[in-house]
Amino acid sequence: MIAIKNLTFNYAKKQQPLFNELDCELQTGSIVGLLGKNGAGKTTLLKLMIGLLFPQQGEISILGHQPSKRQPSLLQDVFFVSEEFHLPPISIKNFIKANAAFYPRFDQDLLHRLIKDFELPETKSLQKLSYGQKKKFLISFALATKCRLLVLDEPTNGLDIPSKSIFRKVLAGSLDEDQLVIISTHQVKDVENLIEKVLMLDNGKFIMQKDLYDISSSLNFSTVSSAEGEDVLYSEMVPGGYRIISPQIEGSSSHVDIELLFNAIANGNEKLKKYVQ
Repeated sequence: MIAIKNLTFNYAKKQQPLFNELDCELQTGSIVGLLGKNGAGKTTLLKLMIGLLFPQQGEISILGHQPSKRQPSLLQDVFFVSEEFHLPPISIKNFIKANAAFYPRFDQDLLHRLIKDFELPETKSLQKLSYGQKKKFLISFALATKCRLLVLDEPTNGLDIPSKSIFRKVLAGSLDEDQLVIISTHQVKDVENLIEKVLMLDNGKFIMQKDLYDISSSLNFSTVSSAEGEDVLYSEMVPGGYRIISPQIEGSSSHVDIELLFNAIANGNEKLKKYVQ
């Protein structure tokens, strides 16, 4: 589905490259979480993937296409929900009428169900909707396109708590096996029950590319009263004790606390390297 090889990119020739010989392969049938600190280049990487930016060196292949060529045969199978967006002063109904035809697999029934779930007014001008309502419509439209690649940049920003719950529900229940979803987010808790693979960017490289199943098989995440012990790889104080990461007991597994794992790796925890690389 996606193959990135030796990708190098910078915004100005005299600047240090944002990415340097970046490599990654992603397959269909999964939801991938793209994580990194502010300024790590998450949004830039997403734009490189869909052809809005062009690499200086290396290759990006999406469904056998080079996204920088902007070929219609690829664009009809890719949908990008940006954190910042502009919508025209037309109704939801007219937006659908004008844009749905660009996506051959568009599912009208699914879209109307999602609009109903999100309680969106079809006849109201998009520009008169709140930011959260606009975001809910874009997410609904994206899922209805049935594109094989869906790229969502901070999709839960602007959503209230009930809407975040609906977002998780509709995303988990609306995907086909031949689709790939990439979610870039700082709101890890909003999507950690959806994510199946984690990519973590730092200093121009992927410092982690792991399936959550592999992580849960090798690391244990738990809350304890004390963070003392030779088996504690990382700990954070929380109400009532400590959240810790420790080696997993053979044959066991636990729910992965992605935020805790991100904090541990982002802080340069050396003990975890052999488990996540």
